Amino acid sequence: MPSLKALRTRINSVKSTQKITSAMKMVAASKLRRAQQQAEAARPYAERMERMLRALAASVAGSPTAPQLLVGTGSDKVALLIPVTADRGLAGAFNTQVARATRNLARKLESEGKTVKILAVGRKGRDYLRRELASRIVGDVSYAGKKRIEFADAQDIGVRVTQMLAAGEIDTATLVYNRFHSVISQIVTEQQIIPAPPPPEGESADTGGAQYDFEPDEETILAKLLPQALAIQVYRSLLESAAGEHGARMTAMDNATRNAGDMIKRLSLNYNRARQANITKELIEIISGAEAV
Repeated sequence: MPSLKALRTRINSVKSTQKITSAMKMVAASKLRRAQQQAEAARPYAERMERMLRALAASVAGSPTAPQLLVGTGSDKVALLIPVTADRGLAGAFNTQVARATRNLARKLESEGKTVKILAVGRKGRDYLRRELASRIVGDVSYAGKKRIEFADAQDIGVRVTQMLAAGEIDTATLVYNRFHSVISQIVTEQQIIPAPPPPEGESADTGGAQYDFEPDEETILAKLLPQALAIQVYRSLLESAAGEHGARMTAMDNATRNAGDMIKRLSLNYNRARQANITKELIEIISGAEAV
């Protein structure tokens, strides 16, 4: 059995850890509310923009002059995966579930004879994927130290993807991120952003025969609209991931705080038992010595 001093040291150590995890839980809770509001506010616009892109892609399908951002290159041999994770850990399985989904998707695409490239957003996902897919990583983005994700950050990623598409380096692009569902639940989502995905099963992209009028002209508007739409989808994934990260960290730190409390109780019980055993032993020695005299 450990000595009383060792037990006291360990109890104090666990209490210090409990204070840290409790403080981290409160910090995550304070950040969660704003991040959740931002993610929920961005959803309607992003979803409506996605539906519009699907309708546009359906209307120009087969056209040789259709923009690549809308219909792709016509091939799917080179796929770009964009996993969105956090820059910090201590958030349970939040980062690993996105990284695993990216790894599984990469393996699936490669088994179909396709080439996979990865643009990792977030240090945790990058570090995880480096273990098995280091040769596929063509770049990474980190927001460590930034207090708030801004639309300009998503635009930078969108510009980078657009340049790779224009240079013929990729044919398709897919976002992999955690969609915020609740404080204790995040849903891993794979969202194709290049080309515009087909409508979900059971949903039609038919616009009811509506005709689009372009002013000043179709090329000018799409040249401005499509990069903006791409950045919006990336921005949505960043906001969803940020909200999910704070929720996952708050849950993980709450569990850690509870576990620390349970450990303190067990260690305190062991300490009291050891202390009582030492007192009993000393009393026995004193009584035995008195009887011997």
